[in-house]
Amino acid sequence: METSNTLQKLRKFLEGRVGKAIGDYKMIEDGDTVLVCVSGGKDSYTLLNILLALQQRAPISFRLIAMNLDQKQPGFPADVLPRYFDSLGVDYRIVEADTYSIVKDKIPEGKTTCSLCSRLRRGIIYRTAKELGANKIALGHHRDDMVHTLFLNMLFGGKLKAMPPKLVTDDKAHVVIRPLAYCPEKDIARFARGMEFPIIPCNLCGSQENLQRQKIRAMMEDWDRRYPGRTEAVFTAMQNVVPSHLADNMLFDFPGLTLETPVDEGDIAFDEPEMPLRGGVPIAVAPGPETTPTGGNFSREFMGM
Repeated sequence: METSNTLQKLRKFLEGRVGKAIGDYKMIEDGDTVLVCVSGGKDSYTLLNILLALQQRAPISFRLIAMNLDQKQPGFPADVLPRYFDSLGVDYRIVEADTYSIVKDKIPEGKTTCSLCSRLRRGIIYRTAKELGANKIALGHHRDDMVHTLFLNMLFGGKLKAMPPKLVTDDKAHVVIRPLAYCPEKDIARFARGMEFPIIPCNLCGSQENLQRQKIRAMMEDWDRRYPGRTEAVFTAMQNVVPSHLADNMLFDFPGLTLETPVDEGDIAFDEPEMPLRGGVPIAVAPGPETTPTGGNFSREFMGM
């Protein structure tokens, strides 16, 4: 259990990270209505808690609506989240949809259910956001999720892409935001334990073994044990893309490259990294839980600093 002082430092750290992400990517603006998706896991509880705290001192006005999708999983404690939302005094909606039966009917036993389950959830969330007049949808994916997704797409999909901190839905009706983009999972887990959130485990997809994402997670955990700071370094790399040093003709005009073409960087493919290192970790990586990043002016104002 975290001590009161430690928990407060951790809260300040997470609020700082979330405020900076919101400011850096202009995730929330004056007059927005944000639908906050809460599954009952540590990430979404933390997301809602931090957004509610920032809402109280932000220089802009925006509305938060918590949403939970009751997928009718066997044994799902349907009373837990309504009781929690009531204790916070937050506006909320519980949406009931038996996606569990659909997934179990369509996916053979032993096969991964994540893809279908995700598509079904996404459609319901978008529909609910439209019904409630929410123009922003906040999801609880954190920094580690984004890094893991990068490797998933690279190693299993042949694409160099991850989870963006902000995107427009295919129907152009909503903007999806990930305010926890700068937050490490380990600190979210510590915060959730300290806050004693009433965690609801996922028995549909979370209990499946040998998923590709779990393999990536194990790989990154091993890297971080042997070479501390690898996850931070990869996330920093996602923010420092050099198209002229990749191989995508759609991002950089390689066929039209001439001696007069301006390029992002010179021929430094085999040089030492330009970013200063400290203990093997790029100094530019955001600081740890003992300090709070400040970011730009909007970030400081949003955090009430």
